[in-house]
Amino acid sequence: MSAAAPLCAAALLLSGCAGQERTPAGAGSSPAYSRPTDFLPTDDATDATGARDAGEAIELQRSYQRAVQEVLPSVVEITGPEGLGSGIVYDADGHVVTNAHVVGEEEEFEVTLATGGRPLTATAVASYPEQDLAVIRLGEVPDNLRPGNFDTSRVEVGQIVLAMGNPLGLSSSVTQGIVSAVGRSVSEGEGLTTLGDLVQTSAAINPGNSGGALADLAGRIIGIPTLAARDPQLGGGTAPGIGFAIPSTTVIHLTDQMIEYGEVRDSGRAELGVSVRTVLGEGFEPAGAAVVATAEDGPAARAGIRPGDVLVALGSEQVTDVVSLAEALAAQQPEDTVPVVVERAGEEERFEVTLGEA
Repeated sequence: MSAAAPLCAAALLLSGCAGQERTPAGAGSSPAYSRPTDFLPTDDATDATGARDAGEAIELQRSYQRAVQEVLPSVVEITGPEGLGSGIVYDADGHVVTNAHVVGEEEEFEVTLATGGRPLTATAVASYPEQDLAVIRLGEVPDNLRPGNFDTSRVEVGQIVLAMGNPLGLSSSVTQGIVSAVGRSVSEGEGLTTLGDLVQTSAAINPGNSGGALADLAGRIIGIPTLAARDPQLGGGTAPGIGFAIPSTTVIHLTDQMIEYGEVRDSGRAELGVSVRTVLGEGFEPAGAAVVATAEDGPAARAGIRPGDVLVALGSEQVTDVVSLAEALAAQQPEDTVPVVVERAGEEERFEVTLGEA
C-alpha cells in the first residue's frame, strides 16, 4: 500500500568526494597531484564517526523493536466463516475493532491473542461497512488482554510506520514503510463502498493484514490497514507499496458509537441526497452520474437539483460515473458548501449545495 536517489546525483557526490587539487610543477618536472590535508580524517576521527554511526543504527533498530513489542500484543487473529483477518484489542472489556469485510455477515468468531493460548470465542457487536469498520466482543476476557494505544495526533507524510497483522495466515507479522499520503479517497469498486480520509502507506498490506495495526515508531496505533491498491496491468493483482489504512481519529469516533449504541449515529460522511446511475456518452465512455431520484428536502433537492440532471462536477473534482461521485463526496465534510455542476437539457448549470450527513 522510496524512490532511489537519481544516478546523476550519486555521480556528482562521488565526483565531489574525489576532488583533487593540482600543485604547480617546476620546469622539467611531471605534474604532481595531492589531496588537501584538511580533508584527511585522523584515525581518531574515523573511529568516532564509525562509533557514532553504529550507535545511531542500533538505536534505530531498538526503536523498531520497542514499537513491535508495544503494539503486537494488542493485535489478534480473527477466524470466521469469511476467512482469516486481524483485529486490535480496543478496551479492557474485551471489545476488538476490525474491518467490516473481515466480519461480513457472521455473528461468531474465534480470536487468537498474539500472546498465545487457546482460541477465544467472540460475537459481533456492530458493523459499519460505509467506513469498513466493525466491532466484536470476547465472551471471556483473559487477564493478559492488552488494549492498543490509539493515537489521534496529526499523521505526517514521510513518517515511518509498521503494519502488524496476520497476512496470508502468518501470525504476528510485521512490515515497514512510510506514510506516502493522507486524506485519500478510495473506492472498493463499482457499487461498493468508497472510503474517505485514508492514510496511504508503502508498508506491505496483504490478505489477512486487514483489521490489524498501522503504528509509528513510538508504539502508537495511527490507523487500521484496510486494503491494498490493485493494478489492472498486473491482472488485478496487488500493486506493491500502495496500501491504505483508516486513521485512528475515524476509528475512535465510529468505534465508540458502535460500542455504546450498537450502531453509528454520527458518521462524519458527507451526503448529497441523490440516487444516481452512470451514463455513457459518445464512444460509450462514462460521461457523468445521472440523478434518478432526490431525497425529499435533501441537500440536492434544496439546491434545485432534480431527477434527470447529470452530475458532471462536485467541488474541484470531475464526475464521470458513480464511483468518481462517491470519491468526490468522500473528500468532503457534512455542512460543507460546494459547487455542483450538472447538465440539464444540453446546458451546464451550477448549484451551490450544502452537504448533509450520511
